[in-house]
Formats: sequence, structure tokens, C-alpha cells
Amino acid sequence: MDFNVKRLAADAGTFLSRAVQFTEEKLGQAEKTELDAHLENLLVRAENTKQWTERIMKQTEVLLQPNPNVRLEEFVYEKLEKKVPTRMNNHELLGQSMIESGNEFGPGTAYGNALIKCGETEKQIGGAEREFIQSAAINFLTPFRNFLEGDFKTILKERKLLQVKRLDLDAAKTRLKKARMADARAVAEQELRMTQSEFDRQAEITRLLLEGVSSTHAHHLRCLNDFVEAQTTYYAQCYQYMVDLQKQLGSFPSSFTNNNQSSVSGGASISVPTIPVSASLPSVSAGRGSSAASGGFSELRISNGSRKARVLYDYDAASSSELSLLADEVITVSSVPGMDSDWLMGERGNQKGKVPITYLELLN
Repeated sequence: MDFNVKRLAADAGTFLSRAVQFTEEKLGQAEKTELDAHLENLLVRAENTKQWTERIMKQTEVLLQPNPNVRLEEFVYEKLEKKVPTRMNNHELLGQSMIESGNEFGPGTAYGNALIKCGETEKQIGGAEREFIQSAAINFLTPFRNFLEGDFKTILKERKLLQVKRLDLDAAKTRLKKARMADARAVAEQELRMTQSEFDRQAEITRLLLEGVSSTHAHHLRCLNDFVEAQTTYYAQCYQYMVDLQKQLGSFPSSFTNNNQSSVSGGASISVPTIPVSASLPSVSAGRGSSAASGGFSELRISNGSRKARVLYDYDAASSSELSLLADEVITVSSVPGMDSDWLMGERGNQKGKVPITYLELLN
């Protein structure tokens, strides 16, 4: 019991000494040991890393889940260590509504069938979004969160301990200056040597931890690459799904396929061309034989001859230089020097005009 009281008294004395030293430093009445410039720069970099990591995390969470109420619910479930209930996202809800309305209008009608196809595509996009969110959470948000809740908390702990050791060192220096008797000076010098050694040791520990932030930056760079790759895959999937949907809708009667054609004064019409599907985005569909088809078109362009081709989907000409197409009809196509690689010259009897190769299948 006596030992505990003495220990408590010693701890209280140490705490009081630190408080006095801190107060006198703030009032400019005591000297303060400054950290070396390298260590100060490391401390500033670690603090900046912490602040920007928090900001990037927050904005990424807003991107992945714009609804603040849902984010709050997910946070609560995470703290309770419970699984978040599965819910349909906005694309899936829209797809479900489209499918249900399409069935109501009748799958046999053009409008009902189109609604069902659009709904199925929206559900595919919703599934792709779910995969993207999961990938981003695992490969991007989790490492950032681990840094804030793990490594940086350790840095904070050691930095706070370094501050305590510095106060002890400066307090020892002050006591040495005030010591007048030889015995008191000897005790003060021994205490100074001990506190200086502890301060130097803690400064080295803190420096090593702070230099580890460079490794954190390298790790976060890899996480950033994973995040960009996941976004690229997600947008490529969405693009491919919409291109496939556009092809399917192109096979419907023209009166149902294009609302972008509108009348203007004088009876003229404006036509918005179909999105070309030849853009260099990664494909998410396999086994479509696209390589063989591309090879056939390449041979046709090299030979400068003509071939028969079957039309896969309806196509409405966007200008007088193009030829409108009907699904399943057979036309003659040829290559014209200087023409864009996505187009060929098509002929049907006396009619002639440019046609997109993505709507064609070459015949043997």
C-alpha cells in the first residue's frame, strides 16, 4: 500500500511538472526543444495524408451511395457488426417496373416487348453497379479505412508520447538551471541525461513510423489503380449492355424505335444517328464471333470487290448519303477508298448509300 501511494505521488509530481512546463512555454517563460526539420516535415506529411484520405473516402462513399440515409444505415449495421440487408438499387427498381409494365401491356405488343427488353437491360446495369460498388469497397475504401484506424492511430499515439518526452526533457533542463547546490546539480544532470536518452529514443521510433507513410502512399496508389480498373469495367459493361439493347430495339418497326425524329417547319425532319458500336471499349460479351466478322470486312476492303451481306437490324438513314436497311434483307456491299472503316457502300437495286458494318453479316 505504501509503495502504491509513493508511486501515485511520483506520477502526480511528474504530471504537475509537465503541466507547469507546458504552461510556461505557452507564456514564453521557458525554453522549448524544437524537433529537427526532417521530423517536422514528416509530421506535416502524415497529417496531410490523414486529412486527404478522409476527404477522398467521404467523397467516394457519396459516389457509391448518394442517399445519405442509406449511408447512415450501413454505418450503423457496420458498427453493430451485422450484415446490411440486401436491397434493389435504382437501376434494378427501374428494370423491375419496366418488366412489370411490359407484361401488363403484353409481351406480344411492340411497346410491351420493348419495355421488357429495356427492363432486363436496366437490371443488368444494376448488377454491374453492385459488382462495382463491392469491388470499390474492398479494394479502395477498406485499405484507406485501415490506414486511418490502424497505422495513423499508432502514429498519433507515438507522437503524443514524443510530446510527453519533450516536456520531461525541457522540465529537466529547467531544473538544472535552477539548481544551486552541487548535490542538486548532480541529480539534475543525471535526470537530464535520462530524459534526453528517452526523448531521442522516442523521436527515432516516431520518425520510423512517419517514414512508413511513403509505403502507405505506394499502397494507396495500387488501390487507386484497382479503383480505376473497376470503374472502367463497370462503364464498359454499361456501354455494351446499352449497345446490345439498341440493336434489339432497332429490329422493331421504325415508328417505335426513334423518338429523336421530330417535325420542323417546312416538313423537314432531323434524325439522330445510331450510336456506333465500334468504339474501342473492352467487351463484356464473349463468343460472338466478332473477330471472324471483322476479318471478312477487312478482306473486302483490301480486295476492293463486292460481297452479299444480310442485314441484322433495321436502320434508318441519318442523311441522304446513307441507305436505310430492313432486317433480314440481302444487299450488295463494297468498299470505297477513303471511306471510314466503320462503313461500306451498300446497293439495293437502283438505291445506293453508306451502311454501317455493325448492322451487316457477310454471306459466303
